Amino acid sequence: MRSCLRAILLAFSLTPLAAFAQAQVSPEILAGDIPPDRLDTLIAENVDNPRLVFDLIGLKAEAAIEAGNPLGAAEAYATQAALALRHPAMIQADVPALHLDAADALTQAGNTDLALDQLYAALSALQERAANPETLQALMQRIAELEEARGQTAAADRLRAAAAAVPPHMDEPPANRSDDAGFVRVEVYYATDRALTGDGRPARMFDADRADGLNYGTAEVTIPRTHVAGQLESPSVWRFEFSENPAKHVMLQSVTPVDPDSFFGAMQSDLAESGARDAFVFVHGYNVSFDGAVKRTAQLAHDMNFRGLPILYSWPSKGATVGYIPDTAVVRLSGRRLTAFLDDLVEKSGATTIHLIAHSMGNRAMTDALELMALRHAPIEEPIFDQLIFAAPDVDRDLFAAMMPTIRPLARRMTLYASDQDWALEASRKLHGNQPRAGQGGDQALLHENVDTIDMSELGNDMLAHSYVANEQSAILDISMLFWRNPDPENRCGIEGTDPEASRQVWRYAKADCSNANLLPVVATLRNQGALSRAQVRETLSRTFADADPQETGEALLLELAAE
Repeated sequence: MRSCLRAILLAFSLTPLAAFAQAQVSPEILAGDIPPDRLDTLIAENVDNPRLVFDLIGLKAEAAIEAGNPLGAAEAYATQAALALRHPAMIQADVPALHLDAADALTQAGNTDLALDQLYAALSALQERAANPETLQALMQRIAELEEARGQTAAADRLRAAAAAVPPHMDEPPANRSDDAGFVRVEVYYATDRALTGDGRPARMFDADRADGLNYGTAEVTIPRTHVAGQLESPSVWRFEFSENPAKHVMLQSVTPVDPDSFFGAMQSDLAESGARDAFVFVHGYNVSFDGAVKRTAQLAHDMNFRGLPILYSWPSKGATVGYIPDTAVVRLSGRRLTAFLDDLVEKSGATTIHLIAHSMGNRAMTDALELMALRHAPIEEPIFDQLIFAAPDVDRDLFAAMMPTIRPLARRMTLYASDQDWALEASRKLHGNQPRAGQGGDQALLHENVDTIDMSELGNDMLAHSYVANEQSAILDISMLFWRNPDPENRCGIEGTDPEASRQVWRYAKADCSNANLLPVVATLRNQGALSRAQVRETLSRTFADADPQETGEALLLELAAE
């Protein structure tokens, strides 16, 4: 028990976000093949990097299980739960599930008292999360059995009575309750070649194993009305939050698998009901779980007030910093499956305008998929997609450049977001014989006639300097503008040239020139209402934002983007 307490105190002693932003991860760690006897040393050497420490502790849990040491595994799981609460913005983890894992290990070790502590922690978290009645009742019954086994009959009776009294209305996910609850619901369609685990909990339904083909379905995510664009709000121990609350945090509420025919049929119905005809597909990067990818897709859709279909393509990433090499082994196969999915999406979804966004290593899947698609459909007379956005692509720069002429006919416009503050791409470069990655900015930024390269280095200040596309409101605004009017870089907010004399150049984002927080909802309103001409823009602004100052709505900039 003292050992477990020491581990938890270690988790709470880690340095804050600013230090982590500067932390580097060695190629040795990214490779992930770490001997168990090296883990404690690496944890001590990387205390400035909480996400990495979380993943290293996860390796300790795996090693303890393999060694037949359930107490060691329980200690690791409990430490991970505490660390996830300490750094919720960096570590997107299912804290109740970690408590349950710790309880299972402690039960196996015969330590009932500590197992009960972990079960009560999981129960508290699930009650605040408003889990479904079956989950709560099963957990209460399990706790009651343990209490009874140690002679606490009264406590067992109270738990059984509480389980019987769980209100039936909780069977309905919080996302479907009234708007007074303080959150909004976002439905995300997903296609994934991750394997089903058989675990009914939404965050554990898919893992890093490969499926034989694609699984389809929908996921429900709730986003609090207090949400700040670009953020994925999670519980924080510093706010005395020890479990998720849909009125405060972005939460994955449910995952519903469906068959392919029903999947595309539901898309058609949703588009018909909303009156929208567009969709975007998000392909996540390395070190991302299914749970995290769904929430990120929902956040992007919510922040852009996207009325069409938000769609996630999720490939079998391990969702761990130490899983880089395993991720590289599966992502290219996923590209083959993604290309077939895109064909079906174009043919069967009912969407007439489709945008694609890939992040980090997900660009390997997307570029492979698009190259195959372009070759399959050649010659291409009209673009099949509207915007193709390559965000921080972890792809060999020369290979990426060689693929662009083949892919170019597929899209109305192609945009590459790069950064020279991206440690993950720098580590990847070292792993690949010092060959630059396509997503690296600065002096290494790719200049290519077929793609607009935007150096977003000024925004590389989030937890990894690697997720700026979704973590920074200004970058989301740039994507929203592309979805609305497809403007050239020089006509977009905050984009400036690096060489005034050049006809083709790398562009640079200047954050200070585009800091108006009101622009994002304004652009979303114009896009959703189909305001394209200057007269339509003026009319929409005067009707919807009648009391706002023209500078607050960015009226002058928006009129410049509007058609004559």
